[in-house]
Amino acid sequence: MVTIAFLRNQLINRLAQLQNVFTSLWNLNFTKKRLALLALKIFPLFSHKIFIPIGFILIWECLIHILQLPNYILPTPFEVLQSLINHASLIALQTLPTLVEILLGLFLGIIFGVSIALCMCLFRTIHAFLLPLLLISQALPVFAIAPLLVLWFGYGITAKIITTTFMLFFPITSNFLDGLKQTPENYLNVAKIMNSSRWQILYQIRIPAGLPNLASGIRLATTMAPLGAIIGEWVGSNQGLGFLLLNANAQMQIDLMFAVLLVIFFIGILLYFLINTLLKLALPWTLLSSC
Repeated sequence: MVTIAFLRNQLINRLAQLQNVFTSLWNLNFTKKRLALLALKIFPLFSHKIFIPIGFILIWECLIHILQLPNYILPTPFEVLQSLINHASLIALQTLPTLVEILLGLFLGIIFGVSIALCMCLFRTIHAFLLPLLLISQALPVFAIAPLLVLWFGYGITAKIITTTFMLFFPITSNFLDGLKQTPENYLNVAKIMNSSRWQILYQIRIPAGLPNLASGIRLATTMAPLGAIIGEWVGSNQGLGFLLLNANAQMQIDLMFAVLLVIFFIGILLYFLINTLLKLALPWTLLSSC
């Protein structure tokens, strides 16, 4: 009930602030039409960023009270927030190695994925040899391979980076290879008429045509990157958010578990929007293809 009252007060304060903004604009001699248009522009942003999260938290709180769930099954949002504040230093300390694993795993996954796709596009022999291996690598569960990586490379960060890279390179390879193969035939025919070499066709025609698919593969890999790092830490680690999750679970600190999950969620969201923004800036002609 305290959380509901707190959220209600927050909502009232936000509405009061919005009313003050409209009053100030009115005092600046804005016309009614311009004020109405401004309100229509502000309201969707306000509702999207405030009402939806508040509604989710209210549903969460109501479910706990209706079903009478104990806090060791499902803690309240206030308890999760309190745990996040109380363990902020611990969570921040464990976030750093996980973030390094995510970024390095994503970077290596992009490098390996692009390289494999280019080799398979250029050389039929390599394509025939690597295709079954790629399918086998995705048929094997990551949980079955991760213990071997820990055994071979130890409990350090190397095994986690390899686990993350192993999960991410395939969607990048698959999407980019499809883009390279789907190059319009008219472009290829014109290049052949002009006696272009295979490397010229690849560099000047196939790669630009495949960049929209590559961007889609990178976006997909970005959403999977935190999962790869956490799985690697679950299998064997002495640091990271996955390690902290296991410890919190063993000690029945459910509120801490939810706080860590919240941090992982925000890392994934921020990383996705960061990569998506960079892709839009680097490849502006892929915007229509990615819609």
